[in-house]
Amino acid sequence: MGAVLALLSSVMWGSADFMAGTLSRRRPALAVAGSAQVVGLLIMVIVATAAGAWALDTLASVWVWGVLASLSGLTGLVFFYQALAVGRMTIVSPIAALGVLVPLGAGLLTGETPAPWQYLGIVVAVAGVVLACGPELEGSVGLRPVLYAGIAALMFGLFLTFVAVGAQTSAVMTMTTQRATSTLLAVLAALAARSLGGLQPGDLPIIGVIGGFDVGANLIFGIATTMGLLAVISVLGSLYPVVTVLLAWLIHRERLRGVQYLGVSLALVGVIAISAG
Repeated sequence: MGAVLALLSSVMWGSADFMAGTLSRRRPALAVAGSAQVVGLLIMVIVATAAGAWALDTLASVWVWGVLASLSGLTGLVFFYQALAVGRMTIVSPIAALGVLVPLGAGLLTGETPAPWQYLGIVVAVAGVVLACGPELEGSVGLRPVLYAGIAALMFGLFLTFVAVGAQTSAVMTMTTQRATSTLLAVLAALAARSLGGLQPGDLPIIGVIGGFDVGANLIFGIATTMGLLAVISVLGSLYPVVTVLLAWLIHRERLRGVQYLGVSLALVGVIAISAG
């Protein structure tokens, strides 16, 4: 069941990224991301209330993980956008996708032992995600985009790891504190800029969907980590770039390169191998 939830989180994350990327063609990306955090907090408050999760002892146990997840996730986002601003997406995205190695390594270092087929599936799936991002090795590659993308990957990986640690106590309260921190920072940024980033009332429905899918993916991933090995769950939950690429192909009719077709195929083979294990 944990593997199924992890895959579902990938589908939701990938869909949210696709919708956010599409909206960001018309609106500032940081404004889209910030407003989605606010929506996510509202959803988590409702979920936490419905689940009766408002317990001070639980909150005291997980708040630090929620705050760390928020700070690492937002830091990763800033460096990812900076990397895209100074480098090519075909260089930046594959590097950022390697963030999965952080929770994968954390799981293995804490003594997790996946089955042999799962080890094979992990390697194949990670390779598939990187290739699905369409890596391009031709032309010059500057140091700054590689460095920024590497920092983004580290931060994204730490985000997944912190969510997983907090979820062992309460996935709901971990995500509630994470979204509360992110929302506070987003509001402070909006007040400092004295602007909502050009967002319009007509953007609210799609922002609502983006925020719902994103926080839903986070929550489901956190729950999944309580039901399986982090080394396995983190890989299955990090296939979202494949989903984003496929949606861009299906909806925007974006052309895929041969290496991306190979990446999608390898990711699917990796999932099958992990499931077989």
